[in-house]
Amino acid sequence: MAEEKALYAQFTARPGHEDEVKRLVAGLAEKVRREPGNVTFAAHRLVDDPAAFFVYEEYVDADTFSAHVSAQHGIAFNAALAEHIVEEGSRLTWLDRV
Repeated sequence: MAEEKALYAQFTARPGHEDEVKRLVAGLAEKVRREPGNVTFAAHRLVDDPAAFFVYEEYVDADTFSAHVSAQHGIAFNAALAEHIVEEGSRLTWLDRV
């Protein structure tokens, strides 16, 4: 049986870039949710810190996650996001279901 892939990504908008990051994430969410094998793509902002973004993602297996990572819309998103966040990229945390 294929093992699902689950993770969360975190990143912080630069001061004054919060709305642009929100726009970018919302646009990506629409595309990722249509990808074959995507189970969940839930994007959030922290209530106490609207510059902090949290995205929870699930894919049916490693192959569908690999397709997600190589999708052109994801590549374009990461390139655009880079100039608007504090970190050098999203901080990814991998999860195992219990």
